[in-house]
Parts: sequence; structure tokens; C-alpha cells
Amino acid sequence: MGLDSRDYYRPTGFGGFSFFPPVIKNLIIINVAVFFLQMISDSISFGGISGSLILERYFALNPIGYGFQIWQLISYQFMHGGFTHILFNMFFLWMFGMEIENLMGSRKFLFFYLLCGLGAGLVQLLIPPLFASALGPTIGASGAVFGVMIAFAMFFPDRYIYIYFLIPVKAKYLIAFLVVIEFMSVGNQSLIAHFAHIGGALTGFIFILMDRKNNYNFDKLFNKFKRSSSEIRSPFGKKRSTIYDYDNNVQDAKFYDIDRKDDDSISQEEIDKILDKISQSGYQNLTEREKRILFEASKKK
Repeated sequence: MGLDSRDYYRPTGFGGFSFFPPVIKNLIIINVAVFFLQMISDSISFGGISGSLILERYFALNPIGYGFQIWQLISYQFMHGGFTHILFNMFFLWMFGMEIENLMGSRKFLFFYLLCGLGAGLVQLLIPPLFASALGPTIGASGAVFGVMIAFAMFFPDRYIYIYFLIPVKAKYLIAFLVVIEFMSVGNQSLIAHFAHIGGALTGFIFILMDRKNNYNFDKLFNKFKRSSSEIRSPFGKKRSTIYDYDNNVQDAKFYDIDRKDDDSISQEEIDKILDKISQSGYQNLTEREKRILFEASKKK
């Protein structure tokens, strides 16, 4: 069953759900920085070759046999072909990704985003050569963003999206329509990488289905790795103290005593810790008491 706005509590203001969660914010910063680098490279040449062509040669997603390198499956996601290209990609990333990162947690969302871009890149590498002889490099975050849009439609199917700020359409219908358009556009002569968009959407769809079944916990895996690496014995035979002595997973959470009954005396510090927990591991991993604390706190604002 989809998780729409009626299935969870969203505190008022920007406190409960970060308006610019860390991964979204850093992805936008990196994409904008790379775009400026691309613009600067247009005016620079090396041995008579434009700097932008050099960047494209090594960091865009080039067809197999025509300059492809394995790292390009990641690097191409941070390059764009123009201002409107990056503007719409970053806007949709923020618009649809903000709540997905808050729900998943930052580490899982980062993995999910890059995985969708990777899936988009693989589809773009493998499928178009079957239909065309002339192939070119691919750039842009659109494939990964399509994966994020699919996740939004699966978590919030009945959330209304206002087209041109006027026409309300449910997310499941709007995003399904956009994916259908991509399928219908395959084979046209535009420069848009429709196969990459489809690949990102399919990757996102498959990951969400698998995550619902297995509930991947990236915070738990990360903290186990942190503990194991921080407990490596020093040359003097003593164990180094661990940086973290708690697990971000709800079952092992020790941010504060969650069995306290004096809810009326909840401090701002405890609320801040719950908000930090949302940023790290997602709203869905809060306990019922933690959700109630946020609800009561929002009514006092």
C-alpha cells in the first residue's frame, strides 16, 4: 500500500522534515559546481582542443568502444548540457527527493540516487546500440531523478502535484504519464536520452519493491562498519574507543530514554535529537512515542 499524506504525520514548519536534507543539498551544490566548471572550460583550450570536449571525453558517458570508462557511470550524472537542463533536474530532485530522503534516511537515499543513475547509464550503454549506428555521449542527472520520481509516486501515490501551480494531478498519474511519454519517445531524433530515463525509472521501481520486502538498513550497516573499524587495536595493544556507542536503528536507539513517562517535560534537546534521527535514518524508523513527541511539540508552536 502506498504511503500518502494521510499515513504519516508531518510536523509544521521546517523542523520535522528538513527543507534541504543533506544529500539533496550536497548533490545540488556538486552539480552546480560541475556546471560552472563546464562553462569555464568552454573558453579554455588545450592544444587547440576545447576544454569542454576534454571533460566530455573523460567524464561523460561515452558508448562502449568509443571512449567508455567505468567511472563514467557515476561522473556523467553530474554533468549537464545547458542552464535549463540543470535547472529542471535540480528542481525536480529537490521537489520529489526532499521527502524521500527524509523517509529513507540520507545514506540509503544517496545509495538509491546513485544506483538509479547507474541503472540509467547501463540501459543507455546497452540498449541504444541495438537500434542506432550513430551514438554520442550522455550527460545529466535525469535518469537518477526519474528514479526519485518513481519512489515519490510509490510512497505518495495520492499526493497532488500542481501543474503550472494551477492544475492538481495525483503523483501516481502524473509520473506514470511522464514514464509513458519516455517509452513513446524512444527512437526519435532528439538529443534526449530516453533510454536513460526509462532505465532510471525501472531501477527505482525495482529497488523500492525490494526495499519494502527486505527493509535495507544502511545506517545499521554503516555503524557496524564504524564500530569494527574504530575497535582495531593500536600498536600498543589497546583498543581505540569507538566514536559511536549507539546504533541508529530504532531497536537499538539510545538517543535518550524512550521509556520515560513524563512526556510533559520533554525538552527541546530531546526534540532536536529526534529530528537528527529523522535526518539520519528516516521518519519511518521513529518509535510511536517519538512521533507523539513531535506531534505534541508541533501543537505548542
